Amino acid sequence: MSNERLIAAIGTVLREEMQHPHLDRFGPEARLNEDLYLDSVQLLQLILSLEMTHGVSVPEEAINRQDVSTVADLARLLAPGAEPAAPEPEAPTEGVHGAMPYDLKIHCFVSCVCDGLKRRGIDHRPFYALIWDAEFAITDGTRLAYHSDAMDHESFRYWFERLYGVPLVSWYDHSRSKEENVATLLDLMERREPDTSLMVMLDMFHLPERENKFNQNPFPHYLLVALSDDPDLWQVRDPDFRWEGVIERERMLNAIRQPSVAGGYRFDPSRAHPPTDTDLAAFFEACFRFDTNPLIDAARAIVLAHAEGRGGLKLTDVGEALRELPVITIRKWAYEHGFAFFWRALRWPDPEFQRICDEIEALVNGLTGLHYAVLKLARTGETEELASVLARLDALDAQEFAIKRQLAAAYAAWRQTSPDLGQALPSRERLSA
Repeated sequence: MSNERLIAAIGTVLREEMQHPHLDRFGPEARLNEDLYLDSVQLLQLILSLEMTHGVSVPEEAINRQDVSTVADLARLLAPGAEPAAPEPEAPTEGVHGAMPYDLKIHCFVSCVCDGLKRRGIDHRPFYALIWDAEFAITDGTRLAYHSDAMDHESFRYWFERLYGVPLVSWYDHSRSKEENVATLLDLMERREPDTSLMVMLDMFHLPERENKFNQNPFPHYLLVALSDDPDLWQVRDPDFRWEGVIERERMLNAIRQPSVAGGYRFDPSRAHPPTDTDLAAFFEACFRFDTNPLIDAARAIVLAHAEGRGGLKLTDVGEALRELPVITIRKWAYEHGFAFFWRALRWPDPEFQRICDEIEALVNGLTGLHYAVLKLARTGETEELASVLARLDALDAQEFAIKRQLAAAYAAWRQTSPDLGQALPSRERLSA
């Protein structure tokens, strides 16, 4: 199929099969996310329809490509004999022992509280150990959810204060009305000291001008706010999406007032200090889970529940039940920061770190491939597809346990180098076979 025919097929799928409402700007140069408002799940659904109804061959690597921006990019990727994109040249660095020229945007709460640490040259990377197995929910309808009203961030708050000495004070009072909490926020903004950060949860779905590649509705998200010189505009800093600018006051208030969100903190990053080895060891002991992979276990349980028809569940609904898997999958990139901390502390060779980073990337790509396989399973309902999904889950389980074994070895080596911790091995170094 030529590029032109692929572009036409993409338009047909969006219009006739997906009944996508945002096609007024459709064309070869239309951007998939910004112009057509396709989120990561809809993009996989689009590719699946091209495979199932138009006979397009979809190689595994096409599902994981991060450089697909426009309709034409997607067509080129799926064209017969498409060549893999040449990697962009990397700027010379010292590897893990240098400045590390990138950061991760995978958890809005952590990005906000760590923003001040980075500005002060304090290593924030250990704190990311809370993320790769961070809490998520399985709802009453046996659906995976990255956020629920029952969740709080008390463990994040406790460990941030203990490690870095910065109290995170919740200004949001859940016993009060939404309008009372908005009034509290407005008062805090008026009285804010220069070093104080004000963090608020809002629904990003109601800020369509801002980046939202998942296009979740709702999309609870934390960011930092302050007044600007213009009373009609707020200064907004979004460390997770690496964006800073002004947004209309009323649009911000509308996103904050949504019933889907509730929460906020104030803190003073200027009080931060580097963590002690003793506190770090206690932190690692509390959050490392070497003997389980909660996300993979949850995905397997959801697939099996739908396959077995428990409680009236249908296999055709399993794709929707795992719709938020991509939002949680990106948390696995946090492993890079965890390994970086130990590698820098131990001065271990950079090539070994890069090898582990490749394993982490393979895990993330594997979870994306799993999601595609789940969508195909929901569409076909075929037993063969179910077996393939379960085999993928087992393989991903083994991949993540392999990463955790290496993490445990690095942690044990780090403990042995600290005079404050002695020679004892970590008490939770119990690994799955």
